[in-house]
Amino acid sequence: MSTSQAQSLAYEVAAPAAPPKFPLDQWYVAGFAWELKDKPIGRTLLGQPVVLFRTADGRPAALEDRCCHRALPLSHGTLEAQGVRCGYHGLLFNGAGQCLEVPGQERIPTKARVPAYHVRERDRIIWIWFGSAEHREPTCEPPAYEVHSSGEYLYDGGVYHYQAPYQLIHDNLLDLSHLGYVHLRTIGGNASIHMNARMRVESDDSSVRVVRHMPGSVPPPTYTAAYPFRGKVDRWQEIEFRVTHLRIWTGAVDAGSESLDDPRRGGFHMRGFHGVTPETESTSHYFWTIATNPRSNPEETKAKVVEQTVMTFDEDKVVIEAQYRNMLAFGPRPLVDIHVDVGANRARRIIERLRQAS
Repeated sequence: MSTSQAQSLAYEVAAPAAPPKFPLDQWYVAGFAWELKDKPIGRTLLGQPVVLFRTADGRPAALEDRCCHRALPLSHGTLEAQGVRCGYHGLLFNGAGQCLEVPGQERIPTKARVPAYHVRERDRIIWIWFGSAEHREPTCEPPAYEVHSSGEYLYDGGVYHYQAPYQLIHDNLLDLSHLGYVHLRTIGGNASIHMNARMRVESDDSSVRVVRHMPGSVPPPTYTAAYPFRGKVDRWQEIEFRVTHLRIWTGAVDAGSESLDDPRRGGFHMRGFHGVTPETESTSHYFWTIATNPRSNPEETKAKVVEQTVMTFDEDKVVIEAQYRNMLAFGPRPLVDIHVDVGANRARRIIERLRQAS
């Protein structure tokens, strides 16, 4: 082999595999505002390697995580006032993917660019647009989440990485009947009450709403640790599903004290944001926050709720990943549906319809 042949082969790379098929023309959660600090963050979202960072003027940016010179992930680089600098040969790229500097030479090649994604920050959530060929530009603004900005709640959150497909996480969040079996130490309670709760399911072309009421319940450990209930409570669970995220409002009031249909009811509240973004067809990112309304000792109470929530999500993660491992081990055997699966099944139909349309 000649020297020229060896040099040519040294820079050949395999053509990228076709990206997994997910619903497009959607704003997906890419992270939280507080994650973008002094280092770039690399994440694979919908099969696409992306580098996230904040520009000098405070705006979030997202580029393909690949330097156009020798393909090092830009997430291995460093942040500067003008953008992200590659950690291999120092090429500097701004938030639009334009190369601003090639160290050691004045001329910047015209092809020295990196693809950029549309990204927005709203209510402390970082959203990224994955559009179809027909809708490269966003067709709408990302969703608002006033719970983070209204001042009515204290909140915190984090990020999980799942070795499981994203729709298994949807299934889990849309069916809270499992609380009495999986979360006995935290938000569980009487399993029979959970399984027999009055449930209402509504849906349209893009959303599913599940409402469950559990009057006369014994408050679970998380609730009694955060709120001075007098005895039994009337509990509620309200779940709103969208393709890229879910909002879950749970809580309780002293039994018989208020109507669970009153949108301004008091008592103890937990408002959860759940951004479920596929990484690949078999792995997922789970971006969550939990907000609460402490009656006393605000920071201490919030810390208790967050701690209990983390314990809850740890328990869910164990179950979901074990479920998926078993699915792989046993192969494509049919599964039996029961009454609590209505919401999850409707969500899957919405996703499949949007996936086919992408």
